[in-house]
Amino acid sequence: MQPHVDTIHLGTLPLSQGGVLEDAKLVYATWGRLNSAGTNVVLLPTYYTGTHDSYRPWIGSHSALDPDRWFIISPNLFGNGLSSSPSHAQTPAQRAGFPLVSIRDNIDAQHRLLTEHLGVKSVALAMGWSLGAVQSMHWAAAYPAFIRTVFSICGTASCWPLNRAFLASVRAALAADPAWMDGAYAHDAPPTRGLKAFGRVYCPWAYSSTFFRQALYRTLGFDSIEALLLAWEEEHLAWDACDLMAMLKTWEHADIGSLAGQSASKALANIRAKTIIMPGSCDAYFTAEEARIEGALIPNAEVRVLDSPFGHCAGAPGRFEEETRTIAMTAHALLAMA
Repeated sequence: MQPHVDTIHLGTLPLSQGGVLEDAKLVYATWGRLNSAGTNVVLLPTYYTGTHDSYRPWIGSHSALDPDRWFIISPNLFGNGLSSSPSHAQTPAQRAGFPLVSIRDNIDAQHRLLTEHLGVKSVALAMGWSLGAVQSMHWAAAYPAFIRTVFSICGTASCWPLNRAFLASVRAALAADPAWMDGAYAHDAPPTRGLKAFGRVYCPWAYSSTFFRQALYRTLGFDSIEALLLAWEEEHLAWDACDLMAMLKTWEHADIGSLAGQSASKALANIRAKTIIMPGSCDAYFTAEEARIEGALIPNAEVRVLDSPFGHCAGAPGRFEEETRTIAMTAHALLAMA
C-alpha cells in the first residue's frame, strides 16, 4: 500500500531551547484509516538519516503493522530534509543559522498534527528505531494518558555520555573539511570530504566487533571492510551537511528529564504505557546497559535484549530477517494489549 503523504504548516514555532522556527512545516505519511473512535493509531517517528519511507518494511497486510487494521502515522523529524530543514533555507547564512529543535519540540509539533489535524484521540503503539525510539519514549513521558503502549528499539530516552562522545567524533570529522565553513557553504560547494569522513567514522560504530571479526559485511554484499566504508561514504554524500548537523544536535540534546523541568527518573516514572525496550546486544552507542537503567525506572516496562551481531543496525527496519521477525512479533504482542 502506498502511503498518503501530506504537510501541515505550523507557522512560527517557539522552541524549548530558545528562539523560534519560522514557517515550520511538518511532513508526514499515513497508511490505513482512522477508526471512528480515533484510537487505532500506530505512531512511527523517523530516525537519523531516515524518512517515513524507511519504515515501509514494517508495514503491510502480512505485518503486525497492518494498514487494513491500523492507522499508521510517520511524522518526519525536523531537519531530515522533508520537514523544515536547513537545506530549505534561501541563503548560506540562513542555513547555518538553523536553530536547535529539541526532541520535545518535535513531539509537541507531532501532537498538534495528531490531535488538531488528524483527529487522533489516543495512540495504541508508539514505536521506532534509534532516534525514533527516543521520540517514542518522550511521547510516553510527555503525554502519558495519550500513549497506550511503547516499543523502543535500539534507543534510549536520553543521550548518555558515550553516545554524546560518539556524536562529537562524527561532527568533528565533518567540520574538519575547510569547505564546511560552519555551515555557511554555498549549495553548489558542499563539504564533500567532510561528508565522506562523516560516513567513514560513523560506520564502525553502527555495527559490532563480532560483525567485523566474522566478516559479516559479506552477508550485506561487501567483499571487504573498505567496500563497506566506501558505501557509507556514498550514502552520506547524498545528505545535506547542515541537515545532518541539525539532526545531530537534536539527538545529542535528547534528555527526557528536560520535560517540564523534571529529573530523568521522574520523567520515566511518569510513563503509564506498557513499554518494551529492546536494545541491541552489541549496540555501541545506545547501549543495552543504559537501556536497562532506564527500563528499571519505568513502572510497566520490560527490557528484552535483541541478541544480534549487527550492533545498532540490528533494529533497522527490514534489514535483517531474524531481527525483523522478532520486532514484528513484539509489536504484534503489544498491539494485542493496546
